[in-house]
Parts: sequence; C-alpha cells; structure tokens
Amino acid sequence: MINTKASIFLLFALTLLNAACKKAEVTAEDVPVSPTSGTRTQFTLDSIYLYANQIYLWSDALPSYGQFNPRGYTAENTAMANFKKELFTISQLKLNPANGEPFELTATSGLSKYSYLENGNSKGLIAATGTSNQAAVLKTNLFTIDGEQIAYIAFGSFPVLTNSKTAIDNALLPLAAADPRYIIIDLRSNGGGYVETAEYVANLVAGSALNGKVMYTGQYNTLLQNGKASILKNQLYYDSQGKTVLLNGRNATMADVDFTTAGNTCLFSKKGTMENITEICFIVSAQTASASELLISILKPYFKIKIIGQKTYGKPVGFFPVNIDTYSVYIPSFILKNSLGWSDYYNGITPDISVNMIENPVLGDPEEVCLKAALTTIKTGSAKTTQVTGLTGGTLSTTINGKAAVSSLQSSAGPASATAKTTALTGMIETRYHLRKQD
Repeated sequence: MINTKASIFLLFALTLLNAACKKAEVTAEDVPVSPTSGTRTQFTLDSIYLYANQIYLWSDALPSYGQFNPRGYTAENTAMANFKKELFTISQLKLNPANGEPFELTATSGLSKYSYLENGNSKGLIAATGTSNQAAVLKTNLFTIDGEQIAYIAFGSFPVLTNSKTAIDNALLPLAAADPRYIIIDLRSNGGGYVETAEYVANLVAGSALNGKVMYTGQYNTLLQNGKASILKNQLYYDSQGKTVLLNGRNATMADVDFTTAGNTCLFSKKGTMENITEICFIVSAQTASASELLISILKPYFKIKIIGQKTYGKPVGFFPVNIDTYSVYIPSFILKNSLGWSDYYNGITPDISVNMIENPVLGDPEEVCLKAALTTIKTGSAKTTQVTGLTGGTLSTTINGKAAVSSLQSSAGPASATAKTTALTGMIETRYHLRKQD
C-alpha cells in the first residue's frame, strides 16, 4: 500500500488553498493511482485527469490513468498549452450517439465546445472566460396591434443576479403594467451567464399559476449523485458571498454538496406582477447559448413558443470551477433538463422561422427584420406578410396585415438606437449549491 500522506501529496498537491504543492485528505483507494513523484507541472497534468475522472459529466468515457497517461502531454511550448491540450483531449472522448461525433466538437481545431482552463483561482463568485460586457437589459418596448399589448425585451447577458436584478425589475415593471398576453424576448446576443438569473427571468414571465411546478432538474454523473466524488474534498465550499462555511467544526468542501437530482430540482416561484402571458416569441442567433437557451427550455412546456432567427449555439450543460494550483478548470459537470425531460439541443435549437440576420440591428425597432417577423407571427401565425411604414410623427409604426403596430414605450434600458453587439460565449454558471444533510 502506498503511504497515504505521500499519495495525497502527489495526487492532489495542487489545490486552491495554496499556489504551491499541498497535501489533500483523500486516500489512495479513492482515485486512480498516479506516480508518487514528479514535478509541479506533472502533478497539475495528473490533477486535470483525476478531477475529470470523478466530476466530468461524461467521465465514463475516460480510459484508465495508465492508458490516458496525463504526463505525456509535453509537446507544447508552455505548461499552460500542455494543460489545455490535455483538457481538449478529454473533451473529445465522449461521442454523441445521435451523430457519432464528440459532444464537445467544434469547427476550430484544438478548441472544446464547453471545457476550458484559465489562470487564477475562483472563490465561488466567478466570472467565466468570454463574459459579455453587455448589460443584462439592452432594450424594452411595448407595441399595440389592434388593441393588443405586446411586450418586448432584449437581454444582452445574464450576469450574476445581485448585479442585475434591479435593472431587470425596472425594465419589466412598465411592461407588466400593460398586462400583455404576448412577449417577445430577444436573446440574439445573449451568450448565457448565471443559471440563477435565467431562472429569475422565467419567474418574472410566468404567472403565479405555475408556482410549485417543475422548472428544470440538474443531473450529475453517478459518482457525484452518490456523494462519492471524494476528490472534491480538496475544493472548498463557498457561500453566495464567496466566504467559506463551517460544517461540524471544519470548512465545508464541494464533497459535502448535494448533487442528487432531487436536490437539484428547481420549481417555479412567481416574481413580479406579470400574470397573463400566454405566448412567447424568442429571437435567437448562433450566439444564443447556455443560460439563455435554458430560459427557452424552461418555458417551452408551459407556453405557446415561437423561435425566430438562426439556430442557437447548443449548450445544455454547465459547470462549477475547479481550482488546480493557480488555475481554474471548467468542465461540464451537469445537464439541465426541463419539466418534460428535454435537453437534447447539443447542436443548437432550430428556429421555427429562419431569418437572415444583419449585423448591429436596431433593437426595439418594428422595422428590424426579426422583430417584424415576431410581431407578424403573434398576430397571424405566419411571418410572410409584413409591411413597414417607417417613422410616423416621431413614433415607430408597422403595418401587419392592415393592423398598426405602434411603439408606445421608450426604453428604460437605452435609447431607441440601441444595437445588438457581438458577444463571446459566457457559459452556464452555477454557484448556488446546497450541502447534503449530515447523518
């Protein structure tokens, strides 16, 4: 038997508590056996594999430590490049049975669709690589067609809720006051963000009749669900303020988290005053990803949904940060399924109405091609007959099968010239975890 303390040091020496090598409290039986000596770089290569072996959503696709040989990744010019190459290799192992291709395949050589590694450690309050600099709310508007109120809101991203709640509430308040039955949610430049924020928006749009109904469930691999991912003893658990939590006289770790499906089922809990929405049009593009796709998935079972634009990115999975030495590693650890169990949009959500989109469209303008299609669809069920009359006395007007669509609300989120900008993929980030009940 390998000396326990030595194996601890060698297997998981690089943890979030210290940039140098540090002993962890995991026995040799908990993980695949790796060498008992090596360099700091070799220990990091080991750790990337060992964490993936326990927490990766598709960990069943990983070969043994010996077959994978983490320390063989030495061909790149820098240690960081070797770490990324190893992570990329891991990400390409699991194949999607629907098409026989890796779930994380992209058109860019060497780039994973979901997994990535970056410099710096996380303490719960994280900002993912590619986080958009767009505000949560880009534009709102309210249209009247033949006496019918139609709300419009464009979300640029889903930042952490504590930083975006006020802006979202202020934007929805005048829309809710009009008591619309229809809402157009523009997600074309929304690369995702925090699950909590997408969830909050869903609760603002849904009526109180949905209270207590399933919104989504989070599913982890079997090892995590059974509380057997012992390697997570090396990752401190942080609360929503980024502070450690005491549990039975010690610091809680991610190994104490409840990863069961029952413990990760989210129910509707009404927020705001919007009560009577029955139909939703989503405007989407290839940049629409992750938490913004989740919003569509959440609402799909309960509303009449139309999707307009281009196929979305395709990211039904999410992650939490893993600190290894001075790096943060993000690998898919959970999949989110809606109340019908649907999550099969790895290749993107296909729109009901395809639109050739232009760069930098003027958001909230009923002459803009996607919004015009959405307004037409709401009133006719088809986007084929829309005539735009342009500016009339300073008020935007659109004629849809003879019905005037008049913009009656100046946005609280920006001027009428607000445009959608290209944004990087943010991801689907979850930092709200509950500790398991202790025996």
